[in-house]
Amino acid sequence: MRFKKKEPHLLGIDLTPMIDVTFQLIAFFMFIMNFSQIERAEEIKLPTSEIAIPPEEVPNYQIILNLNEDGSVIHDGQRIEKIDLLTSLLRRETGDASRQGVPNPADISVVVRADQNAQTGDVQKLIAKCQDAKLEKFSLRVKERQ
Repeated sequence: MRFKKKEPHLLGIDLTPMIDVTFQLIAFFMFIMNFSQIERAEEIKLPTSEIAIPPEEVPNYQIILNLNEDGSVIHDGQRIEKIDLLTSLLRRETGDASRQGVPNPADISVVVRADQNAQTGDVQKLIAKCQDAKLEKFSLRVKERQ
């Protein structure tokens, strides 16, 4: 009597649905990513503070200006060597805000992220330049001391 050898039967698992779900999750998290991280210039070292209080409400429109220790300003990855050259950038930003439903420049919030070694006079010049563009709301960002 001869027995037929039964070949082992391998079960295959279809990974297509798992791969589809994985790509959908990746796409979902890309859409909800916090884009405020993009506005941060990595070379800016913020000063620390124990009494810093985060803002209570999110502004309708904000302009984030990163002030380097050499007095240059970074906005949206664009480096502006002198504070005096900010006029066209601020005009463009106020125009964008009005197209997005914030017609009054006084309602725009300006976030100043100054390097811990930046000169106080440069911060004052930056705020004065923004005030020339009719911007009135300012907040200075610091790193909270843990």
